Amino acid sequence: MASRESWATRIGFIIAAVGSAVGLGNIWRFPFLTGEAGGAAFLVVYLGLVAVVGLPVLLAELVIGRRSKRNPIGAFDALGKPAWKFIGGLGALAGLIILSYYSVVGGWVIQYIIGSLTGGYVADSEAFFLDVAMGWDTVAFDFVFMAIVAGIVALGIRNGLERAAKVMVPSVIVLLVVLAAYGATLDGASAAYSYYLSPDMEYLTGNFFSILPDAAGQAFFTLSLGMGVMITYASYLGEDRSLLKDSGYIVVIDTAIAFLAGLVVFPFLFTQGIEPGSGGAGAVFISLAAAFAELPAGNLIGAVFFIMLGIAALTSAFSILEVVVSFVIDSTDIERTPATIVIAASIFVIGIPTALDLTYLDLYDKFANNILLILGGMLLSIFVGLVYADGAKAELSEGSPLGASIAPIWVLVSAVVVPVVLAITLYFGVVEYIEFLRESFL
Repeated sequence: MASRESWATRIGFIIAAVGSAVGLGNIWRFPFLTGEAGGAAFLVVYLGLVAVVGLPVLLAELVIGRRSKRNPIGAFDALGKPAWKFIGGLGALAGLIILSYYSVVGGWVIQYIIGSLTGGYVADSEAFFLDVAMGWDTVAFDFVFMAIVAGIVALGIRNGLERAAKVMVPSVIVLLVVLAAYGATLDGASAAYSYYLSPDMEYLTGNFFSILPDAAGQAFFTLSLGMGVMITYASYLGEDRSLLKDSGYIVVIDTAIAFLAGLVVFPFLFTQGIEPGSGGAGAVFISLAAAFAELPAGNLIGAVFFIMLGIAALTSAFSILEVVVSFVIDSTDIERTPATIVIAASIFVIGIPTALDLTYLDLYDKFANNILLILGGMLLSIFVGLVYADGAKAELSEGSPLGASIAPIWVLVSAVVVPVVLAITLYFGVVEYIEFLRESFL
């Protein structure tokens, strides 16, 4: 078994964890889901789930990871609860599925960066998207994206993940702030803010249960929960860190960036009279490309936006790949570099159907986010709340007097509130997925 690495600094861990959370989920997935689900109504449900469910589950993952010093599958063996290690396997499976199509979208971003610099999408943004979204060129750019991700992960924790995150995450934040400030000067900003920030309570109450699965899946996706990322990252932590503080920083920064992404995207759409939510998974690409094409210096603004999106995509992608790599390193004598190459190549192959047919993107995305991540989060909460409560409270107390005070309340919430909320969410997610399968394949 290869020796286990560690984070060089606490800030390195926090930035890397935020980087995992701040990815395509915040800047690509969040705006189009918000647009599809009524704007501010989705935002309200999403923020509520982040607070009530996201934070407790994030704490559960950090506690399990640091306590065990192992990958998500080996963690439960190390904690003396081997019967529960299927939860880690469930998370790893979700991560593999997500990264298989996430890398395809990452390939789209590379093509859009090129398109911004060459004016490729100016004439017809929808036709340009259809050209880049499917086909063997898409497979090729998927390969390029995965090769970059694998290269970063192969360098290790300190030289790869931590060093890359320290550069990439601040870059994303700065670029988002610049774009949001520019968006505030556009003609459609006022209408965009009203749509995004003023919830229609009648719509919210009438559509709450249809919004719930996507909002919960988005909360888990953007916080990198349920796929073992945070367990893996926390396994490289020392005992002197306050998990309560670190989790607070991660949730606040991630949620703020998701919120900021809406302040960027919607003013551009409203200024050009583009309906939010139109275009599905391609909404950000089609709608924003059309908006950029009509703006002064639109090519430059588009290039800045898609470069930022590409950086954000990388920070999340290498965190997901690290989950499986860490399992192989912990469990075998295989070194980091060959393990990374083999696993990245396998994920690339799994993603080829998505690169050739967009139906597979919805198939994978809905199954992984609205079912697997939610199920994994529910089981993790039951584990720390009922099965491993004493050990969980002891671990949260390490390095934090406040953690010791909060621990009993957190365990109670994990045992009762979170499983109930997620069980309801999972039910509606399964119903929605079955309906999707009927409409798409039967």
